[in-house]
Amino acid sequence: MSKISTWMWFETQAEEAARFYASVFHSAQLGEIVRAAAGGEPYTKEGQVITAEVIIDGHSVVCLNGGPHPEAKPNDAMSFQILCIDQSEVDEYWRKLTANGGRELQCGWLKDKYGFAWQIVPEALPRLLKDADPAVAKRVTQAMMKMVKLNVAELEQAARD
Repeated sequence: MSKISTWMWFETQAEEAARFYASVFHSAQLGEIVRAAAGGEPYTKEGQVITAEVIIDGHSVVCLNGGPHPEAKPNDAMSFQILCIDQSEVDEYWRKLTANGGRELQCGWLKDKYGFAWQIVPEALPRLLKDADPAVAKRVTQAMMKMVKLNVAELEQAARD
């Protein structure tokens, strides 16, 4: 078990979100779902979900039903990054995470239907940005800045031009 887990605050959708994230990733599984006991917290009823865990590539992500709280809204200060093997994988995660209310942003960033930020990054991007020729990194960066969803072929073309 890892010492570090990621916790995501939801008002009431923790179980729904955990099931959604488990459906997005091939290597994910639904983990423990904790329900309120009788006589629990004042904002919970017996049997209500308190936390719902999803395990993604061995990393525990716990969705918490914390109720309404003005400072517990998702923001861009924290994001998840998915390093993708190829364009097909980029397209798959992009499609799944923008479905049903997600939003496309810029430079490979998106927000899922719950408002959490994700970076969908092909492995080609960090590889090209580390090229020994600084001009390659500059061209790749300039190409990336014009994109919404990252396009591997266009990044590689920018590296060659």
